[in-house]
Amino acid sequence: MTKILKLNNISPLAEKLFSGCEYGDKIENPTGIMVRSAQMADYVPGPELLAVARAGAGTNNIPCAEYAEKGIAVFNTPGANANAVKELVICELFLGGRKIVDAIDWAKSLKGCGDVSKAVEKGKAEFAGREIMGKCLGVIGLGAIGVDVANAAAALGMNVYGADPFLSAERAVRLSSSIKLSTNEEIFKTCDFITVHVPLTPETKAMFNDDTLAKMKSGAVLINNSRGDLVDDAAVIRALESGKLSRYITDFPTDSLIGVKNAVCVPHLGASTPEAEDNCAVMAANELLAYINNGNIINSVNLPNLSAERAGKARLCVIYRATPDMIAKITALVPGNCVNSASSTRGGFGYAVFDTDKKITDEDLKKVASASGVIRARAIN
Repeated sequence: MTKILKLNNISPLAEKLFSGCEYGDKIENPTGIMVRSAQMADYVPGPELLAVARAGAGTNNIPCAEYAEKGIAVFNTPGANANAVKELVICELFLGGRKIVDAIDWAKSLKGCGDVSKAVEKGKAEFAGREIMGKCLGVIGLGAIGVDVANAAAALGMNVYGADPFLSAERAVRLSSSIKLSTNEEIFKTCDFITVHVPLTPETKAMFNDDTLAKMKSGAVLINNSRGDLVDDAAVIRALESGKLSRYITDFPTDSLIGVKNAVCVPHLGASTPEAEDNCAVMAANELLAYINNGNIINSVNLPNLSAERAGKARLCVIYRATPDMIAKITALVPGNCVNSASSTRGGFGYAVFDTDKKITDEDLKKVASASGVIRARAIN
């Protein structure tokens, strides 16, 4: 029986999809793992582990490169929580323009002062803000969330600039025609509000630093709901103190940011809605089942993606080093007659499936698995 370990609380909708599996938080030697935020750096994968599915977009808590070397696929769920994050960003645009957080905190201090209405009228001028309509918004990163944010902000009357050197055709089609495609540099110079939606990589770490912040319009609002380490906290604090930034709003609080004037720290609520958790859990569960049951890789972050309808009596699934001769080498080892095959490569890794007209024996599998360049082979009979 397929065994699925969950390392965090996962939406009950996943349990329904895993009805034919052994599923829970105390599973030993699992076939697959469902995870949200649990740190997996110290988790020791067993020999049966085929895949890990992250119910969310970011996979920094999973040693993806190490797992690729072991032939373990890692999946994420792009777009499943996009609406939840988009709505939070829209809320934060208003928080950035208006001093709502400060005003609410001040209003709490009026408890017991006597004539609250009079105190409110006297003190409210301190919290006057600005509207977002007609202001310029820069969206850095036009993936599922970035596109949704850009479109929603444009619908609210903002002048929206978007930057993404890796913008896909699918995302480009979904982008409102009113949005101006631009560059980070142009956004820094032009925009009153900037929101970032890029993954954390060695290239993007601390992309908001003293140099880049200096290029921004004075009084700009920076919003970060992607990853805390995209921003150099010390540089942001300096920019807030100098007035270069009027506000920094982040979903990733740190000790150094908490309590800093004009830093609004949201406690990682981007995807914390039941709708987003349901969407992520269902997508992650379906990705695991598609791979375990049929060998199809969908939304992997560390191995090539590949989906092919099954044919024949059995399927041979092979993860290998992507060298020019590997497909021919593996094909020669496929038992029986190959009735269908497909392959894909990515980042030095290859993945191939071969559908054959005979069941694959342990001896057949051993020959393939021991071939030079093969990382992992398995049979689905």
